[in-house]
Parts: sequence; C-alpha cells; structure tokens
Amino acid sequence: MPRANDQLLLPVNRWFMWGSLFVALAVNLLPLGRLAWRPDLLAVVLAFWTVHQPRRIGVGIAFCFGLAMDVHQGALLGQHALAYTLLSFFAITVHRRLTWFTAPAQALHVLPIFVAMHLVAMLVRLATGDGFPGWLLLAAPLGEALLWPLVSVLLLAPQRRAPDRDANRPL
Repeated sequence: MPRANDQLLLPVNRWFMWGSLFVALAVNLLPLGRLAWRPDLLAVVLAFWTVHQPRRIGVGIAFCFGLAMDVHQGALLGQHALAYTLLSFFAITVHRRLTWFTAPAQALHVLPIFVAMHLVAMLVRLATGDGFPGWLLLAAPLGEALLWPLVSVLLLAPQRRAPDRDANRPL
C-alpha cells in the first residue's frame, strides 16, 4: 500500500527522459581527465530511469550508452557496455521494491549496484592488462549513491506538478 505522503505522479515526458539521459552523457563526455573517484552521472541517471521506467529504459539502452562511453574514453570496447548492462539488469530486479523507500533509503539500496558496476569495469580492465586504479575507485560508488537523492528530486519534479493548477492545488 502506498504511504500517506506519496502523491500520484504524472506520466513521464519522453523528451524529458531522453533529454536527461543525453545531458548526463554530455557531462560524462566533458574533458575533465580520468579520475577513478569521480562519480559517473550517466550511470546514476540510467539507473534512475531504469528503476522508474523499466519498460522504456532497459538493458539494450544501457548497452548502447555503454558503447558510446567506451568509444569516447578509448576504453576496451564493451567495458562500459557490460558494466551499464549489469547496472540496468540489477536496477530492473529491484525496481518494485526500491520505489517504496524514501530517496536516502533508496541510495543505500543502489549503493551495492554501483559498487558491482565499478567492480565489473575494474575486473575487465585488470583482465586486459591495465593497472590497478587504486582504492579511490570505491569513492565513485559512494558519490553516485550520494547523488541519488538529488537526481531523484530533480528528475521527478516535472511529474509532481498538478495537471490543472487552481486555488486548491497550488503546485
């Protein structure tokens, strides 16, 4: 049963959903250098939409965005694709349970998913002979989990407005 403070959400606008994914991709494409501890904004937004819209954003979309990141970073082709695909798969498996929690509690639930995503990417790099990136790699999933509540508020805001504004429904 829904909690008392939950409100019904409007349907998501497809343009907004895809626009947020491409903005997150553009932020990831910024030339900020390769730092192991920097959170992956595309992974957070991809996981968010996979949880909230599993029929529209799924494993195939995650694979395509992963290939785009592989090509951009010059990484082993399929490294990000595999990591994003697993992220999307695990997000789909917990999507029904996850939406019952508040945003900070959701962040704790998606933290192991982000850790698994980074571990898979690191194992692929290690298997191909790349060096160990250091233990700061574990800071990236923590940063992504800390971004989850902010991303939740920002991406659900357009769905929370009332369809018809009047004196009784000011939002």
